[in-house]
Amino acid sequence: MRLSRRAVVSGAAAMLAMPVVAQSPQISGAPARRWRCVTSWPRNLIGPGISAARLITRINAMSRGELEITLFSAGELVPALNVLDAVSAGTVELGHTAALFWQGKMPAAAFFTTVPFGLSPTLHAAWLDQEGQMLWDALYAPFKVKPLLAGNTGPSTAGWFRKPITAIDDLKGLRIRVTGLGGEVLKRLGAVPVVISPGETYQALERGLIDAAEFLAPANDLPLGLHKVAPHLAYPGFNKPNGASELIIGTDLWQDLPEHLRTIITVACRAEHDEGLADAARTNADALRQIVAEGAKPFLLNANVLERAAHEANAVLADIGSKNMQSARIVTSYRAFQNSTAPWQRFQR
Repeated sequence: MRLSRRAVVSGAAAMLAMPVVAQSPQISGAPARRWRCVTSWPRNLIGPGISAARLITRINAMSRGELEITLFSAGELVPALNVLDAVSAGTVELGHTAALFWQGKMPAAAFFTTVPFGLSPTLHAAWLDQEGQMLWDALYAPFKVKPLLAGNTGPSTAGWFRKPITAIDDLKGLRIRVTGLGGEVLKRLGAVPVVISPGETYQALERGLIDAAEFLAPANDLPLGLHKVAPHLAYPGFNKPNGASELIIGTDLWQDLPEHLRTIITVACRAEHDEGLADAARTNADALRQIVAEGAKPFLLNANVLERAAHEANAVLADIGSKNMQSARIVTSYRAFQNSTAPWQRFQR
């Protein structure tokens, strides 16, 4: 069952008006549901790790004991990239992760996290409120999981480089640590995408195994110290203009929940999306000042580089849309929404 935004708001208001007694399983006799939530993040990782912990705390509190969820960080119960499989198989009940990790299973999955030159966090949420959530539900249905928007780290930068990128030729042969569809765009521009874990990125740069690195935004990059070995920070982050996280729950479990608990989970997830964005705005501003004070040199990518990147990004998204009918529907809907909202976005600049 898909809850509309109006139903969610109405349900939340109704819950606030309900007596506490009605919410207490100890008094009502409703058995507590003891669930486990696994994540793709180290515990308390800036951004998504903090979001996951705050979300579960919020759901537990709002449910007044009807849900007792225990959070496990990446690797404690399942590996970071096995979260979808674990929830799908019923090994655990919940997962906090990001849709872009499942691109190998579902070509269009990245559209529910971010795509190059894609929707902003606010517009992405608006798309989900219209047609996007229905498409997301359908995409995940074969895996027997229900996805919900549940956090956001905001836009990313375009990466850390040893020297500024001033022309497309500067990317030729450049070995860059990168994730997501941005890696495919950079590959088409002549760079060499490299898959390296965040914890190994600094050493890889220091030893010359890679020439550049893309991770997230200043607050996330600062603890890695990337600015100390590759001080030139490129912007705008065309590769990841959004940073959406997801909560996934077994479909059968979701359908078996009473409506008020589905509403609690939905409201808590959207609240975490909003709070995560607010956190990102504050922490990234603070981190940017610090890394600049420590020698980082931000630079604006020139129009020619961005135009070529946009051209290749369009080709990458078209390729995804050609994979199957489901991918085509997602790409078509996403692009139509982006085009329909573009005039208003220009008014705000």
